[in-house]
Amino acid sequence: MTVQDKASEAPCRILVVGEALIDVVVDHDGDSIETPGGSPMNVAVGLARLDILTTLVSQVGHDERGGLIVQHVTSSEAEMVAVPTSSGRTSVATAHLGEDGAARYDFELEWNLPRQPLPPCRALHVGSLGTLLEPGRESVLDLVEQAVARNVFVSYDANLRESFVDDRDQVRRQVHDLGARCSLVKLSDEDALLIDPAADPDDVARGLLRGERTELVLLTRGARGATAFSTTEETSARPRQIEMIDTVGAGDAFMAGALAQLSDLDSFRQPGPGVPVSDEDVSRLLRGAMEVAAVTCERRGANPPRRRELPPGWPV
Repeated sequence: MTVQDKASEAPCRILVVGEALIDVVVDHDGDSIETPGGSPMNVAVGLARLDILTTLVSQVGHDERGGLIVQHVTSSEAEMVAVPTSSGRTSVATAHLGEDGAARYDFELEWNLPRQPLPPCRALHVGSLGTLLEPGRESVLDLVEQAVARNVFVSYDANLRESFVDDRDQVRRQVHDLGARCSLVKLSDEDALLIDPAADPDDVARGLLRGERTELVLLTRGARGATAFSTTEETSARPRQIEMIDTVGAGDAFMAGALAQLSDLDSFRQPGPGVPVSDEDVSRLLRGAMEVAAVTCERRGANPPRRRELPPGWPV
């Protein structure tokens, strides 16, 4: 089944494309649990739980872990186009948690997504390893080019992993080339250091804002908050105090929270993609996204909240 077959009747949906895998989370005492993960999958689940119609395009194996991923996505009320892996096995990421809850990852991945026609959609979101790993990367980039040709809103979360950054110059070029095709780019301060360890993360974000289609860059800094860079302003906000469990999926929850708010604001409208540019809108966008991430950090693993679990009137 192709993306077109699955999603052609839902042009109001956000299409998310990228890896879905199993997170094996090992805490600092050595105890482990297995949960569905992968940055794009987490974003798709987060969007669906925030009542945004969403379709995830990814790969899973014909195994128990693949079934767990499909059940997790669909139980969150997102649709999933699950392309089978060549090996029949589902990809795995092992997250080793430190005493502070921060995660270090090891990966066993397969990513050979075939090329697909882009179905009618409100927006396209891509990111993380799905935009880096060959041969599937080329299929993701092709979908981005199709979206650009139709003037569809495209968002991109770099979400880099150090173990996949063998050639820093090449990765820097890839991030900038893809970012230039997107209306919204998100990265963390850790991503910025991997892109250019000699540069200030703010300057890395400002460099991405020079992309030909880019209107907004979101730079997250963990517990120190986040900054939004637009062509006219820079706005920062800090999260509330939380009882930290772990950071797994926090950046993906932030991304889902930001996209959900843009959807609420009708920022994916045609004939051209737009983003909020007023101080009030951007500040609210940051606060709302950080609240979604904060709730996720108060839970074990990548488990973003549903809209009804957020404060009344979210985003406030």
